[in-house]
Amino acid sequence: MKKIVETLKNIWRIEDLRQRLLITLLFVAVYRFGSFVVLPGIDPARLDQLSQQTSEGLMSLLNMFSGGAFSHASIFALGIMPYISASIVVQLLAVAVPYFQKMQREGESGRRKINQITRYLTVAILLFQAPTYMINLKAQVGGSGAFTVDDGFGFMLTSTIILAAGSMFILWLGERITDKGVGNGVSLIIMIGIIARFPSAVMEEFTTALTSAEGGGLIKFLIEIVALLFVMMLSILLVKATRKVPVQYAKRIEGGRQVGGARQYIPLKLFAANVMPIIFAQAIMFIPASVMQAFSKDGGGTIVKVLSDQFSLPYCIVYALLIIAFTYFYTAITMNPVQMAEDMKRNSGFIPGVKPGKPTADYIDTVMSRITLPGSLFIALIAILPALAYALGVKQAFAMFFGGTSLLILVGVVIDTLQQIESYMLVRHYDGLLSAGHTRGGAGVSAY
Repeated sequence: MKKIVETLKNIWRIEDLRQRLLITLLFVAVYRFGSFVVLPGIDPARLDQLSQQTSEGLMSLLNMFSGGAFSHASIFALGIMPYISASIVVQLLAVAVPYFQKMQREGESGRRKINQITRYLTVAILLFQAPTYMINLKAQVGGSGAFTVDDGFGFMLTSTIILAAGSMFILWLGERITDKGVGNGVSLIIMIGIIARFPSAVMEEFTTALTSAEGGGLIKFLIEIVALLFVMMLSILLVKATRKVPVQYAKRIEGGRQVGGARQYIPLKLFAANVMPIIFAQAIMFIPASVMQAFSKDGGGTIVKVLSDQFSLPYCIVYALLIIAFTYFYTAITMNPVQMAEDMKRNSGFIPGVKPGKPTADYIDTVMSRITLPGSLFIALIAILPALAYALGVKQAFAMFFGGTSLLILVGVVIDTLQQIESYMLVRHYDGLLSAGHTRGGAGVSAY
């Protein structure tokens, strides 16, 4: 404890770091304040049906990522997720489309162009999602007197503009946190939205434990806390497993002799796809269900309802299979064994016991296939753990923190942020919050 207090004092002594932390806290406070600003023309006291809709099913996930703004009919209701969706699309285009590949090779200027295209695509997505959100809102609370003004075309248009502007403002806040704060602005905003739901989920679970008629509620609650900590440790292992797999190769010099003691590592990773397969799979599962729920007051047909319940067995099976498939797909489009073999040969490198060229490419491809399967199974297991927790009697709101994208983002962003603070402190010869061995070589999980 004494060391932690001394470390916090050292953080406060570093003026640049202190300013960055204060700026980050200011922007986070602005974001949280905006989450409770209701759209003009809507009575917040009459949103019970919307809150009920977002308390379960896939809508609860969207509400979690927006920090509760979705259920509040806030100006930030759509959150940062449209930008995440646009970023994913642009990442896929950068792999498949030569025009985007060329921009990636242009360095800083190309990165600025890609960022600009991502913003334009975000606006396009918002112009679709915002009216869909308003149609769903009208279907849920239209007859309860929640609208204090005429809910005609003019109201829908102005609300669409406000929702789109709110999401773009959140994006601006994230970029300012990246530039002026502690970094990882967009990921940090998502994490804050997730954390905002955690205290109420814990209190709900604790209250249920106290009022349990069966007895032993507190013991059950303590077991759940221990289980949650265990799952967090698994998630930390998943984050840290993004480091390189130890496949070594050496270099030759003239005459074919090996460079003495030289050892390089092929950049293969156990979880090369990170959390991207979970995000892709969730998007696939979310799109049809959200569209049906938006245009139908009863939530659509039986199949849609089953696939909208992230705690149902059919949902978990389809979800896990999609994650495994997307893990192979994303690894295949981001890791090119042929290109790796060519680069290695061009740099006079070789894998001991493997011939250069096609045999090297085949060897790398075999290693990738072997490490992708356990990686995809582990990611799928983490993703469906909330459903398992719910099946064992954990309340839905609390079960959401037992795995899935929310927990991986939470753990990854915390590690990344601590690494940022650590780097500032080490430059000024202070001991950081984490020992160097815990942070060096690990790779955090980004939200996109």
